[in-house]
Amino acid sequence: MKFKKAYPKIKDPILKTIYRQTIDSLTQNIMDLLKFYPLTPRTGRDDASAAAARELLIFAKSSIKNYAVTITETATPSLRKVFRKHLNGAIDTHAKIFHYLYERNLYPAYDLYQLLQNDVDVSNQTLSQPF
Repeated sequence: MKFKKAYPKIKDPILKTIYRQTIDSLTQNIMDLLKFYPLTPRTGRDDASAAAARELLIFAKSSIKNYAVTITETATPSLRKVFRKHLNGAIDTHAKIFHYLYERNLYPAYDLYQLLQNDVDVSNQTLSQPF
């Protein structure tokens, strides 16, 4: 969806072509994967509506990955120490938001059907996003 939203703003025709090809390729990838969804086991249904909390969880996960990579790219020991502190903070944030979601039955960490349904919903939303 991020690429689709950026697409209309791109003025350079070469970059716009690359964006279009990327969007088309990712759209096809999503459609290919959605074909497998009916084959997954069913154990429940997803009626949770916690977009803001899930967004925070995604942010925490991204932060953890980014800090881990940054630490491996940093040559300065004192800066590496700061990034490790930030990484630990991101891990703590992830734990807090995960438990918030899980305790309220908003993140079905152990329910494959609900996890996959969430992915399908987001995928369909992305596919339907105009650009």
